[in-house]
Amino acid sequence: MVSVSFETTIWGVGNNAGIVVPAEVVEALGAGKRPPVLVNVNGYEYRNTVASMGGKPMISFNAAVRKETGLGAGDTVSVTLTVMEEPREVKVPADFAAAMEATGTRAFFDALANSLQRFHIDNINGTKVEDTRQRRIEKSVGLFAEGKKR
Repeated sequence: MVSVSFETTIWGVGNNAGIVVPAEVVEALGAGKRPPVLVNVNGYEYRNTVASMGGKPMISFNAAVRKETGLGAGDTVSVTLTVMEEPREVKVPADFAAAMEATGTRAFFDALANSLQRFHIDNINGTKVEDTRQRRIEKSVGLFAEGKKR
């Protein structure tokens, strides 16, 4: 796996924060303009993708990462990016998996992009009430049965 390290300051405007990735770093990674990467910031690791934001290659530094690291806009950090060649895997809750198996929609779900899989799983896991969870599972499975992603 290819890794590149650099020092930078976390960029921020309002409630948004990110890591500007120098063009030479993106090039050195050798995985295109939008490589999937494992980001290591001062020892904290998370997965992300380099994206163009405001015409600059950047990696988001969202609120959850800021909370975990105690870092924010204006902080100087050591960053190591490692190209991730294997796709991200999502953990499908047992009740959601059972509902998809029962309705024959699991293959449709498995063919969705990782971000859409996470959308449905996060929506289901984000509930506190069991009835709401079951309604969300039924809604997702119903959409899949109709051939709809969302």
